[in-house]
Amino acid sequence: MTSSLRPLRPHGARKAPPPPDRQARPSRQRDAFFDNAKYLAIVLVGVGHAWGQILDGNRTVETLYRVLYTFHMPAFIIVSGYFSRSFDLSPKRVKRLITGVAVPYVVFEVAYALHRRVSEDPGNDISLLDPTYLLWFLCALFVWRLTTPIWQTVRHPLPIALAIAALASVTPTIGNDLNMQRVLQFLPCFVLGLVLRPEHFQLVRRRAARILSVPVLAAAVAVAWWSVPRMETGWFYRNAAVQDTGAPWWTGPVLTLALFGCSLVLSACFFAWVPGRRMWFTALGAGTIYGYLLHGFLVKEGTFAGWFSHPALDRPLGEIGLTVLGASVITLLCTKPVQRALRCVVEPKMDWAFKRDPGEAARGRERADRAEKAEKRETTEVREVREERVPSGAGEKVSV
Repeated sequence: MTSSLRPLRPHGARKAPPPPDRQARPSRQRDAFFDNAKYLAIVLVGVGHAWGQILDGNRTVETLYRVLYTFHMPAFIIVSGYFSRSFDLSPKRVKRLITGVAVPYVVFEVAYALHRRVSEDPGNDISLLDPTYLLWFLCALFVWRLTTPIWQTVRHPLPIALAIAALASVTPTIGNDLNMQRVLQFLPCFVLGLVLRPEHFQLVRRRAARILSVPVLAAAVAVAWWSVPRMETGWFYRNAAVQDTGAPWWTGPVLTLALFGCSLVLSACFFAWVPGRRMWFTALGAGTIYGYLLHGFLVKEGTFAGWFSHPALDRPLGEIGLTVLGASVITLLCTKPVQRALRCVVEPKMDWAFKRDPGEAARGRERADRAEKAEKRETTEVREVREERVPSGAGEKVSV
């Protein structure tokens, strides 16, 4: 008897779907490949900064250093450009640019200047226009993202970016404000990331590309070994015009294009070996900015205190130990406890500093109204189905 009353809708009728705001949305999962790439790239950055302190007279370390500096920052910048494709100068994106790039730059620029005052130079000035050490990347990222709509509008963005980089290499009057030489000379790597699509990364992740990358890397090491006594290491930093090195002017555009080509090839080799599945370090890819900003304090303190002058670092075992230490330290700085402790300065929310987006508020009200109407409609449908299933005289007493 009761079983006949249990169904609330007629046979074959389907329950009304929940309103859009209550439907299960597919969760936006992070791509393990890109998190792995960001983590491995930031580890190489830390290792490169450690090697940079022991280059004098060590041809082997300088060879590896040059190979590393050819691709580790370009690869990181390419990924940054790839994830900047959605930047559109909307209030939400601009807010994220300010809180995620501009504010950390100001905070850490002041922090690095104060650190130098305490450790080396009490008269060191605080200058927001002259990025300290590795903070040039935040300046560059701020400028690059602001110009993203331009690169997504013009017809041939990459050739234009290469032309700008080549011109910057022969323009010493650009000066050091915001480290604009690096901003402009690394610009093609960012623009390349903007124009890449997922299928392009799939191409370099094939087994054939992985196999081919081995002889390519070996050739790069051989060329780097040959270049040590013949080429200034400063070229790999891309932070000066050719006139500042005393070389002929035409070498600027030539080396700009050559370095970009080498960076592209070695970055492809790097991406070929990045695992696409979740690894023990995949979660650390979300905290690479923490490792990047913090490890510089240790490198600078080691330089000020003379840690890198220890005789043990002149021997192969010491060099290997420094490499492992650099990779381990930057790994620890990317972990969740560090992120939780410093999120207030690296990724602050700062809702108090921004106007509320009228469009977002209107969309929120519209979603709430739509959800309320859908709920009322669902309640009405359920009531109607109940009335259809229960006969009108089922509850009345039958007289005999």
